[in-house]
Amino acid sequence: MTWYTRERAAEQAGVEQSDLDRLVDLGILTPDEPDRFSPGDVRRVMMARSLEDAGIPLDGVADAIRRGALTLAFLDAASYERFAAFAAETFQQVSDRTGIPMELLTSIREAVGMAPPSPDDRLREDEMAIVPFIEIQVSEGFRPAAIERLVRGQGESTRRIAEQEAANWYSEVIEPAIAAGKDPEEIGNADLADRYAPAAEQAVLAMYHAHQTRAWTANLIEGFETLLAQAGIHSRLQRLPAICFLDISGYTRLTQERGDEAAADLAATLARLVQRSSVRHGGKPIKWLGDGVMFHFPDPGPGVRAALEMVDGLAAAGLPPAHVGLHAGPVLYQEGDYFGQTVNLSARIADYARPGEVLVSQAVVDAAREDGIAFADIGPVELKGVSGTVHLLRAHPA
Repeated sequence: MTWYTRERAAEQAGVEQSDLDRLVDLGILTPDEPDRFSPGDVRRVMMARSLEDAGIPLDGVADAIRRGALTLAFLDAASYERFAAFAAETFQQVSDRTGIPMELLTSIREAVGMAPPSPDDRLREDEMAIVPFIEIQVSEGFRPAAIERLVRGQGESTRRIAEQEAANWYSEVIEPAIAAGKDPEEIGNADLADRYAPAAEQAVLAMYHAHQTRAWTANLIEGFETLLAQAGIHSRLQRLPAICFLDISGYTRLTQERGDEAAADLAATLARLVQRSSVRHGGKPIKWLGDGVMFHFPDPGPGVRAALEMVDGLAAAGLPPAHVGLHAGPVLYQEGDYFGQTVNLSARIADYARPGEVLVSQAVVDAAREDGIAFADIGPVELKGVSGTVHLLRAHPA
């Protein structure tokens, strides 16, 4: 095992040596020797600091530890090695060494939801592991704005994974252990954590590779089409994408009447239905909006068919009816989201639709070539926040 001196342990934890001494005096740290601290001790220092920042007095923590009501011993487990200590270099030093602009370098910390660091703040070891990836992009001339978008996208995506994982661990491990009256040392279930963490990382990496395969394939197809078109061998067809909004009627009232658990069940069922229907027809959910979902479809026709399937699927599952709006047109893609007038108009069409309806613009009808779908004319209508009128049609199975 690695052992640290008092000075080095404080440096690794990002605290003053006096802070370390205080934790020893309180009994939160119990080193075997006065100047010998383990990596678990460093993590205990960092945890104590987090507890204090959260408003939990360390005197109370120390008292609970003495009584056996609380323990920090689980931080010795291998799974907690991901609690990264501080590296030796500051942001300014890393910027000078690598040539990465300071504003771009600090986006690493901001991407995990922390406050922007100062140039003299030290990076954590996990942040240092990200630096080479950014350094490669900078050296190859990638635009700083594009690099930052990627870093923030990675941060947002992995945040959602980590938070869902933590929520599952609390509900499936910690709460049952507390309810069963287990000892503090058993509540953290270090043995399970050591088996669970590597498997979770492997699953996330495998899922990431699967997404990479799809995204890289799409890039390659796009590139091949461009090269073939330039060579006069292949003519690219101009296809406008469709944006689809699906909203659940009465979602807010239902969750108020049935409570948070019903809302969670509804959200899970909705997620399964819309994910399967949209992907089956070449689309993808872009974001969840509380009482609905926004989708992107490369081709409007399959988007209409998916919308009809989703509306029928929700009704068959006994869920509140959905109302859907689709519009086809150019969109702006940035940081995993789509923007522009096409998106805004799709949302307004969905607002106008009644429960159980799939309403589309004339642009969608003009682009749709799906067999088995018919459109009933509604005519020009005025939509909230949209100047002029928009010609709408109601989609239904032929």
